[in-house]
Amino acid sequence: MSIRFADQVAAARRQDFVGRTAELAGFGRLLGADGGALVWVHGPGGVGKTSLLHQFAGLAEQAGRPVRWLDDAAVEGERLVVLSDGEPATEVLAALPADAVVAVASRSEPPLRYRTDPGWRSMLHPMPLANLGPDESRQLLARRHVPEAAHADALAFTHGHPLALALIADVHAQGRGPTPAAGPEVVATLLTALVDAVPGPSHRMALDAVSQVAATTEPLLAELLEVPDAHELFDWLRGLSVISAGTHGLVPHDLAREALARDLRWRHPQLHAAIHRRAGAYYRRQFGRAAPDDQRRILLDFAFLHRESPVIGAFLQHSPDGELRVVTADPPRWPQLRAMIERHEGAESAEIFDHWCRQSPEGVHAVVDGQGTAVGLVVLLTLYAADPADPAALAAWRCAAPAPGEAVSLVRYWLDAEVYQDPSPVQALVSINSVRHYLTTPHLGYALIYQSDPDLWAAMCEYVDFPRAPDADFTVGGRRYAGFGHDWRVTPRLAWLNLLATRETAEEPMAVEPPAAPTTMDRGAFAAAVREALREWNRPDRLAASPLLATRLAVGAPGEDGAPGESGAPGEGGAPGEGRVEALRAAFEQAAATMADAPRDRSAYRALHHTYLQPAGTQQAAADLLRLPMSTFRRHLAAGVERLTEILWQRESGR
Repeated sequence: MSIRFADQVAAARRQDFVGRTAELAGFGRLLGADGGALVWVHGPGGVGKTSLLHQFAGLAEQAGRPVRWLDDAAVEGERLVVLSDGEPATEVLAALPADAVVAVASRSEPPLRYRTDPGWRSMLHPMPLANLGPDESRQLLARRHVPEAAHADALAFTHGHPLALALIADVHAQGRGPTPAAGPEVVATLLTALVDAVPGPSHRMALDAVSQVAATTEPLLAELLEVPDAHELFDWLRGLSVISAGTHGLVPHDLAREALARDLRWRHPQLHAAIHRRAGAYYRRQFGRAAPDDQRRILLDFAFLHRESPVIGAFLQHSPDGELRVVTADPPRWPQLRAMIERHEGAESAEIFDHWCRQSPEGVHAVVDGQGTAVGLVVLLTLYAADPADPAALAAWRCAAPAPGEAVSLVRYWLDAEVYQDPSPVQALVSINSVRHYLTTPHLGYALIYQSDPDLWAAMCEYVDFPRAPDADFTVGGRRYAGFGHDWRVTPRLAWLNLLATRETAEEPMAVEPPAAPTTMDRGAFAAAVREALREWNRPDRLAASPLLATRLAVGAPGEDGAPGESGAPGEGGAPGEGRVEALRAAFEQAAATMADAPRDRSAYRALHHTYLQPAGTQQAAADLLRLPMSTFRRHLAAGVERLTEILWQRESGR
């Protein structure tokens, strides 16, 4: 008996197939049952749905059951196994024999009508298909003769996606290795498989945008695309099989994000940088008005933008999961935390920890997992005076040289219970928690963090503008600890965030210098400049001449010294000073948002908003809009300008 060509193809498919053990076993059980069944295999493009259907066909033939594909001319007979590579019409399914076992491959989960109708639900067997595991991925690569040395790179890019693994194997088979796993042709093919044809350019830009951020909400999408309303595009994204609706917004599947992100960076680097700048500006505005519990998430989103950084990207690979938390440690936890310190730093260091438990218990924190077990710690102190009981506090105070009333922030201890100060999820969470502390602590003049291995952390600390501060070094228990510090008086918070945003999109991040010390103004000149800026609010050309552009409110903005401006179109750098104008406007808007959120300032905010920020046209029109007598309106407006000036002055002066 001669072997058909189709038989050779089927045999090769079976030999090349890996994984899906549970799915194959489940389908085998259905084949052995008497009744009919509807198996709905669903997952993103290229995840292996069609390949699995071919394996189902092989199982059916071994069980002696006839196999038909739904596009065959006739689908008739007893005990059929019917396969459909795509979602068939309901009436087509309804016409099949009652004892048929049907397997459908679709990018979407079973339609609602099948999940809610009692009749269809009794037949339905949803089968979501995920990526292959690491062992299965290596097995697939090995079967396709990909060198073992290339496996790690392939797995890091593909996350176990079968089509991606096959494409990488194809690159090696053509003798073009060691081609990078994310080469343009591989990414282009993946995008074709992952995403259906997009309706238009705006939809493609929406895909580009969602790949760059951790989670996308509708307002964030509008910001990234610079459109007033992103509702239609958001709904379109939500309907894609490669996009999931997460707790905080839309999240692409790992491979989809990787493919889209790498394609954008290769295809349109200017747009890639512009989306990152817009996202950073959005997060900075949101942080100022967010509740404390939301600030950590915003900072994680901000850190996500830096995941591709050649300097700190590797450290961010250990991003903390949702189960880890930083909590203030109550006294019963102190002995366990003390034991961690003694294990890694010695008895003398542990005794100093005892001092801080007594002196500043509010600064002693445990990092706990989902069961509440301590897996690390951080002692984060806010010093208003030198403390002779700790060499670290003395050295920090001497190095910072704070002015009267200024605070010094000190990360005195931080460690993972197992890996000490090596990169880990605990380290990432401690970093995020420290940044929130820096951005919310009043009167902060200087911040220090200590490292036991300065060579390991030097590049990352330099990147985030915490350079080595050798004057702050100290020795305890025969071990020297290296200080890294940031002077908030020279580079205040907004300027610091802007610096990180600029470095994040720069080709040579460390070539972007921190801003020079800002110009100081007295309170009277500052108030006059605020009033003048409000009058010129909708005239960026005149705002460009504001003396406030030389203050801390605008120093360090993207757009200076040739960096792309925040509001510049993709590929355009913007006029000199444009970035500072945008930073100044952002500072005003953040201050106004603070007023809007405070009940006692709300009336003043509304008068300010309708007169300057979103003008009604005239003061009389604004008063009419608010239904206020002119005298009352003017009183509220004066209070609004004064309150806005007060908030901005606090930020300018560091108070």
